[in-house]
Amino acid sequence: MDVELLEIRQHMGRFPPFEALSDDLLDEVVGSVDVSYFKAGEEILSLDQELHHLCYIRSGAVEVFRRSGDLHNRLGEGDIFGQLSLLRHHRTRYPATAMEDTLLYFIPEAMFQRLCEADDVFADFVELQRPRLESAVEQHKKNNDMIVTRIRKLLTRYPVMVEASTTVQEAARLIGDFQASAVLVLDEPVGNPRYTFKDSEERAWEVRGILTDSDFRTKVVAEGRPPETPVGEVVANRVIAVQSDESVHEAMLCMLRHNIHHLPVMHRRRPVGIVHLSDIIRYETQSSLYLVSNIFHQPNMEGLARLAPDISGAFVRMVEEGADSRMVGSALSTIGRSFTRRLLELAEDTLGPPPVPYCFMALGSMARNEQSVVTDQDNALVLSDDFDPEQHDAYFLEMARIVSDGLAACGYTYCKGDIMATNPQWRQPLATWKRYFSDWIDDPNPEHLLHSSIFFDLDTVHGENVMVEELQDLVAEKAAKSSLFLAAMARNALNRTPPLGFFRTFVMEKDGKHNNSINLKRRGTAPLTDLIRVHALACGSRAQNSFDRLDDIDKTSLLAPGVSDRLRYALELMSMSRIRHQVIDLEHEQPPDNNIEPENVSSQERHNLKEAFQALSHAQKFLKFRYPLPSSRSR
Repeated sequence: MDVELLEIRQHMGRFPPFEALSDDLLDEVVGSVDVSYFKAGEEILSLDQELHHLCYIRSGAVEVFRRSGDLHNRLGEGDIFGQLSLLRHHRTRYPATAMEDTLLYFIPEAMFQRLCEADDVFADFVELQRPRLESAVEQHKKNNDMIVTRIRKLLTRYPVMVEASTTVQEAARLIGDFQASAVLVLDEPVGNPRYTFKDSEERAWEVRGILTDSDFRTKVVAEGRPPETPVGEVVANRVIAVQSDESVHEAMLCMLRHNIHHLPVMHRRRPVGIVHLSDIIRYETQSSLYLVSNIFHQPNMEGLARLAPDISGAFVRMVEEGADSRMVGSALSTIGRSFTRRLLELAEDTLGPPPVPYCFMALGSMARNEQSVVTDQDNALVLSDDFDPEQHDAYFLEMARIVSDGLAACGYTYCKGDIMATNPQWRQPLATWKRYFSDWIDDPNPEHLLHSSIFFDLDTVHGENVMVEELQDLVAEKAAKSSLFLAAMARNALNRTPPLGFFRTFVMEKDGKHNNSINLKRRGTAPLTDLIRVHALACGSRAQNSFDRLDDIDKTSLLAPGVSDRLRYALELMSMSRIRHQVIDLEHEQPPDNNIEPENVSSQERHNLKEAFQALSHAQKFLKFRYPLPSSRSR
């Protein structure tokens, strides 16, 4: 093969769907191509033009339009177009124009048909019209066995179930007879459809809770309850469960996040088993699991601080073993929550029982389960409305200091904006927090919008969860009804734009230390997270995780079909690029950060990032039109 064909082969072999072709097929493709050059503004394909070749962009950029003349997509190096026309009647349905000087490879129709017949990956790519973002993300998932291993694989038998009226003595006997470690408690349905099912006799039941062998010791024997006590009086009226198609890893993180050892598994609301933490330990040996276990066995802050280096070790191993961004973010958030929860336990051991009920809540990335190895503290305290500052605040201030100083010792730096429970403004009773949130929504000035962007990602770390749930409910119900607030949040979400120039080139940072680099958080994941939050608020979503919010948005008509999928792939791709480069920093014994230098990134990753940034750019342009500022009369 001559030098020119080798250069073509090398280039095409880096991009999907050609990267997956066998060497022989790729050689055939390269030997069949014709080369054409188009000047900026020149038409490449016109509407209804007869087409007998697939177009591959060697260099330059191409704009593809709908029949109406509206822009459909912008394509760059390594992209293909025209496949839909080849598959359907050979007439161009999407006209194309060179956006800049562009070099194209034309692959003849006969070669295109041969590839579709000989290679399933190629056929799926062109027939499903999968864009580059989706292909890149799905390929990563395909290489990751952990995400396709379902929790149902660990189930060996159906759960033992009893009615709420069953006595604790009878429930204990059943646990012994079936050699189980827990029973599920069922009762008449009271309005929780998520856990309501019908048995074989078509009788409706609701899963009320779970009673474990440990509960018999602590809630029955230790409290001196009589044997005839109904189990319904013992179980907490709160169920934490997973669906049978969840991954083993997600189930593990759910158990660690909620500090539980038994997890009911449901299939279409029907209980199909109970997984114990030991079942997952035998199956899954992720280092994040053992790190969390070690955290809760530390007797003091010094012991916790000694575990700090293990965070980066667990992070690196997860990435090297193929975890995606959602798994990494959830695992790191679980680790961060575990450090916080253990510090709160140590604080209570030192200070004594809290004088009034409280809830320590996480904010930002930890609340969204999207934490990175580069992170700081964002937290606050919600206190009972019985809170009296003169009597009680000294206790909670000292608790906040113990937690904040402990987290800093474990590698979670102090928040530069002082968004921490040590700040009295963020250590308030529930009624005050409700007033804060209502004021921010009713009067969306710049300061209130900043607070909303931080505090409207919130979740419980430790304490009375119902307090945070009330705040989540308030946000979900009130924000969706305020067109002024949504419009203001939408415009606030446009303050950070993706680093793309007019001709799809990267716009670099110019700040000295990170000169000629791109901050993937500030210019990528953060503005995309902000954008998703606005849509989530508009549809009344109570989800905190960005991917979960996109799932809720999908259930509405806020976005056109396919848009949320594109945002989902863009977020995953940018997040994984950021994560991989943090791993590289750690492996080179350098402090990890959020910056990449494009010249140190592979050609394929550069173009995938451009595609992701383009998706963000399109979504930002739509945002202000979707949420226009209301007239004064409609406010």
